[in-house]
Amino acid sequence: MSTTDLSRLGTTVAVWAHPDDETYLSGGLAGALRDLGHRVVCVTATRGEAGGPDASPEGKQQLSEIRARELDVALGVLGVEEHMWLDYPDGACEDADPDLAIARLTSILADIGPDTVLTFGPDGVTGHPDHRTVGGWVDRAVADLPSPPLLLHAVTTPADREVDPALDNDFDVFYLGGPRVCTPDEIELRLELTGEQLERKVRALLSQPSQTGGLVDAVGLDRFRAWVAAETFARPAS
Repeated sequence: MSTTDLSRLGTTVAVWAHPDDETYLSGGLAGALRDLGHRVVCVTATRGEAGGPDASPEGKQQLSEIRARELDVALGVLGVEEHMWLDYPDGACEDADPDLAIARLTSILADIGPDTVLTFGPDGVTGHPDHRTVGGWVDRAVADLPSPPLLLHAVTTPADREVDPALDNDFDVFYLGGPRVCTPDEIELRLELTGEQLERKVRALLSQPSQTGGLVDAVGLDRFRAWVAAETFARPAS
């Protein structure tokens, strides 16, 4: 794992939109911080009930319960013991009252007093409206704190975009939009996971088979492992 000193991140809050966002985007970092004894709190805006083929109320309720259980297991693999749900409807975060959402997040962050906050940038990494909305809430909540913590957005690099472009294209990963691509001087933190740190992240992702099972079956574990091996963060773009 190549990175700057992680100890400077201190208490870290990661705010994401759906179960599995936390592991895909920051699972390696969360596990590494916990190994160092740092407090890590995960906040998830929705239960991901719209992320399946059954759009009926019953189907969504069943999936929300499945994904909640899967997330608990994944966080356990990563060693993250603190988690909060915001319980906004999946796919409808942009319809929520932003002032109330921001006030709620501001209160959560004020209570925890993090040194670092992780979330989406305006691109939402994949362009998903929930991602973009949640990231916007967090940016404003952090700005409202008397002593704002270090705010980091999930980003990527040109090299990362070339890891497996066929997978990205075949599975329409970025059909709604792509992530912010950063140059080396823009990157605040980068982890290139190998060995047990990578295996732990992969185990956490495999603990969420409702979302990862089909992809792993289609591309194979080795290809999937390489696809998730890097995590990159930057300060908000000026």
